[in-house]
Amino acid sequence: MTQRAHEIAARVETFVRDVVIPYERDPRIEIHGHGPPDDLVQEMRALAKAAGVLTPHILADGSHLTQRETAIVLIKSGLSPLGPLAVNTMAPDEGNMYLLGHVGSPDLKERFLNRMVAGEARSAFLMTEPATDNGAGSDPSMMQTTCVQDGNHWVINGRKTFITGAQGAGVGIVMAKSADGACMFVVDLPDPAIRIERVLDTIDSSMPGGHAVITIDNLRVPADQMLGHAGEGFRYAQIRLSPARLSHCMRWLGGCIRAHEIATAYACRRQAFGKLLVDHEGVGFMLADNLIDIQQCELMIDWCAGVLDTGSLGTAESSMAKVAVSEALMRIADRCVQVMGATGVSGDTIVEQIFREIRAFRIYDGPTEVHKWSLAKKVKRDFLKAAAG
Repeated sequence: MTQRAHEIAARVETFVRDVVIPYERDPRIEIHGHGPPDDLVQEMRALAKAAGVLTPHILADGSHLTQRETAIVLIKSGLSPLGPLAVNTMAPDEGNMYLLGHVGSPDLKERFLNRMVAGEARSAFLMTEPATDNGAGSDPSMMQTTCVQDGNHWVINGRKTFITGAQGAGVGIVMAKSADGACMFVVDLPDPAIRIERVLDTIDSSMPGGHAVITIDNLRVPADQMLGHAGEGFRYAQIRLSPARLSHCMRWLGGCIRAHEIATAYACRRQAFGKLLVDHEGVGFMLADNLIDIQQCELMIDWCAGVLDTGSLGTAESSMAKVAVSEALMRIADRCVQVMGATGVSGDTIVEQIFREIRAFRIYDGPTEVHKWSLAKKVKRDFLKAAAG
């Protein structure tokens, strides 16, 4: 690991612990309902910019840290659910910046990417569609949203759901299906042709704007706002999705490290049945299991990041990491709640929220079962190839 990554990670950790964590009690969060409000986000980002830790994974010259370097920085940013928002490493923005940086034209980078890197605009990735419309959920090949070329514009129609951060976003990446295949477009938000039907009530609450159901009605997009080329949308999605899956693992590992710290402090101070909780084998063993799972998560993330750093899409590797890490983090968060008993399910500490966020993480960016199904297909494919050759 490079010295620059260690230095950046240390600065991010200090900022999150000293500046961001106190914001967890800010009353604006409770009043808002669907994630932290944008005025709070911008307030924290101004402090992050002053501290030199805003968008820390993208360097001043526009280059990106390696995935292995990014991992240790994003883990530190995740020590608070507000940390990624404050330092601009959150989803979906981090993944959208990565995609625009790799596929966007110079004009699209100038118009859209730069203000995202500067923390001035949030973004949304409009891919998932309602199950009631037989639309694209975990299977993007079922996409129903269409795009049709009309002169030097494309016209987009369809519905999307679980679109994180759409309410309040300034940039949108819209995925739709043309006669040539899937396409992606970068658009300014809000737009009157993109209507938010409602913001869903979900178990998680860390994302500004929540998760929205959206109708797209005759959205006209200039042809030069297509990302890359027509029909290449699924390939671009893979460029984004593998690193984005891993980034989720990084951030929420940070959250679980924090939950483990809180549960450990509770167990080492609380007396019950004549001794400290930690001295009761049933409690101490849960904390020991947490240490094991945390270490395994760190190793899995580092391994997958190393694969991505070779230039590989890392599709299978990121699926394995997503399954292994999300399931391990669920175990860690659940043990932390259990160690703390009634306090663990209360809002007195951040442990309760981290538990909820991790439960949602087992579903978004691909449920465990979808990734296992994909890996099982690879097992069969590799066997048949080996048997034939």
